[in-house]
Amino acid sequence: MLNQIYKTIKKYDTIVIARHIGVDPDAMASQIALRDAILLTFPKKKVYAVGSGSSKFSYLGKLDKLEDLKDEKLLIVLDTPDKRRVDGVDVDSFADSIKIDHHPFMEKFCELELIDDTASSTCQLIIDLIYHTKLKMNTEIAGKLFLGLVSDSNRFLFQNSTEHTFRLVADLLRDYHLDIVSLYQDLYMRPLHEVRLQGYIAQNMIVTDHGVGYIKLTSDIISKFQADAGSAGNMVNNFNYIEEVLVWATISEDKKNNIIKVNIRSRGPQINHVAEKYNGGGHALASGARVPTMEEAEQLIEDLDSVCEQYLK
Repeated sequence: MLNQIYKTIKKYDTIVIARHIGVDPDAMASQIALRDAILLTFPKKKVYAVGSGSSKFSYLGKLDKLEDLKDEKLLIVLDTPDKRRVDGVDVDSFADSIKIDHHPFMEKFCELELIDDTASSTCQLIIDLIYHTKLKMNTEIAGKLFLGLVSDSNRFLFQNSTEHTFRLVADLLRDYHLDIVSLYQDLYMRPLHEVRLQGYIAQNMIVTDHGVGYIKLTSDIISKFQADAGSAGNMVNNFNYIEEVLVWATISEDKKNNIIKVNIRSRGPQINHVAEKYNGGGHALASGARVPTMEEAEQLIEDLDSVCEQYLK
């Protein structure tokens, strides 16, 4: 499969790399790293990493503005299990397509699909692709892939951080002498207002009878702490080890896009099928959803509570 992907990449002079809406470090790092690896290997190709960016992840590099391309082009979709969540492109307008993803399978929408839901991250799959083909890598590319892998594995805390994951990271450290102290600073440095928002969440989290911890963050609350909906939602990863909580979620109002973002994590109960019911999806223990109203977000919490109740039984 990896050689098939490489041969398809080699075939096209114009390549567009997309990923899911609601960018996160794994999605953005994998697409920018793959773009740069292709350009390093094939300098004459036109390669675009596209989608809505985030200033929060500017340390990973810059995305591209897609030109009005008339020639045949290849689409590579990363970190996205279903067609409706692809950001910034019309999947059906490309001559050929590849999907590389580590989410559980939802639907086939590309010609060639590499799906491995045992992988820690899409960045892990890109590392494998580069090491097992003639694609080239340098220290900067290796650093981006390291950051995406570390972020999506939550510093190797999740179950899909396997022996293979650690071997690949060891290979990156050996071959590219990564400055991991500097890289971790890029990933985890936070402004004071975000730390204070984290404190607000801890103080005001509601916990249901069956162990769902959640916080509703209205746009007024988010603005008070000088944050945005994306930053607020990502704080879900900071509450992994609360003894009374099995599943936890941040419900963030995004007035700019007129939606409610729900980020969900779990220490046991499978949650992705609940997220799929509410215009979302993801992994068994780490998922997200988007709903139009706070009332629907509250219904989602009730469904999560039912899942926890069944899990406890």
